[in-house]
Amino acid sequence: MDLRLNSATSPVSAGADLASKLTRPLQKAEAQGHGFSAELESALRSVSAAQNHSSHMQKEVQLENPAVSLEETMVAMQKAQIGFQASLHVRNRLVQAYSDIMGMQV
Repeated sequence: MDLRLNSATSPVSAGADLASKLTRPLQKAEAQGHGFSAELESALRSVSAAQNHSSHMQKEVQLENPAVSLEETMVAMQKAQIGFQASLHVRNRLVQAYSDIMGMQV
């Protein structure tokens, strides 16, 4: 009976193979621009655009532009505020997750 471990089936190489198999789809998604960072960047750009649109509409209302209504301006302000609050919550969760990971004992 042979009890020797083959180097191809050693736990260390098996773990490395598993890690590469698990990270391959993530690397492919990142390369194609569909990863977490791309989605986060897209969401932040959307929030920034909503804030810019809201401030532009506020200026137009202050200049008494008849084409811009106060109701539309208030809705745009609320959308920008909700988007900012959501991105703030995501940031807080990411910071908390980072703190938890860094505080783990190895």
